[in-house]
Amino acid sequence: MSRFDPDFLRRCWFLAGPTACSKSAVALELAPRIGAEIVGLDSMTLYRGMDIGTAKPSAQERARVPHHLFDILDPHAEFSVVEYLESAERACRDIVARGRTPLFVGGTGLYLRSILRGVFEGPPAQPELRRELEADAEKLGPEALHRRLADVDPAAAARLHPNDVRRVIRALEVQAVTGQPLSEQHEHDPLAPGERPRHVYWLDPPRAWLHERINRRVIEMVNAGLLDEVRRLRALPRPLSHTARQALGYKEILDWLEHPERPWEAVVELIQTRTRQFAKRQCTWFRNLVECTAVAMTGQEMPAQLAEELASREHQRPEFLLI
Repeated sequence: MSRFDPDFLRRCWFLAGPTACSKSAVALELAPRIGAEIVGLDSMTLYRGMDIGTAKPSAQERARVPHHLFDILDPHAEFSVVEYLESAERACRDIVARGRTPLFVGGTGLYLRSILRGVFEGPPAQPELRRELEADAEKLGPEALHRRLADVDPAAAARLHPNDVRRVIRALEVQAVTGQPLSEQHEHDPLAPGERPRHVYWLDPPRAWLHERINRRVIEMVNAGLLDEVRRLRALPRPLSHTARQALGYKEILDWLEHPERPWEAVVELIQTRTRQFAKRQCTWFRNLVECTAVAMTGQEMPAQLAEELASREHQRPEFLLI
């Protein structure tokens, strides 16, 4: 099992939350208050060229605060959780060596839990079995493969979307090779309260406010040129990796470009719907991580106000201080 270095873990701050909840804006205000540099906690902002649809920080924002683990992969590349952990730890070593604080910011719950609890690496890939499962997914559809996973590992199936074919296949592969459900091998107990990092927060906004934000932001992305961005990615010499293709907004537009039967307006509505559904799943992730402290929002706060509230916690909760 791969684990994040505990010495660096204790130095880190974490700011998570559902998509469109303003966590990036809050992080830009929080970072100078705690002497931090930002480390991406998002599986899609890793990819170069996927800018509009991932709401990636702008060049001006990156000039304000150093950012790490953004734009490190070509869109055709895959990137495992273990590879992310290794890259994140290297970034933390560099940041700490400069006397700064790593501030993880993003919405990928699997990355956050893996940093906090470690990740099971599992057996090596089984190429023949994987090809068979991929062929089944192509022939029978992703839902059939997801149902198969639900039969042998209901906990993993509940956590994975049917369209996340790559991870569904990996879960089936691990169960077939080890005879044990992947979910049981993934489940690691959290650290004792006194050993946990002190600053693990997630922004918890009102649902109605978040839904309105999501709907508006999707329209803003479309107006900013999301369709053209997807067309450029589609025209690259090498096709998008399975992971990159599953990114919200990109998947729906790629499907539409290949089968443009439905009206464009329906595609935009579909992106909004799936993004709202995704945000709900993100909130469930963070709510179920006992290491996370929810920061309730009304939706009326300015980013600087939330940042000041978080920064003020630096010298609070002495019961979590490590001796």
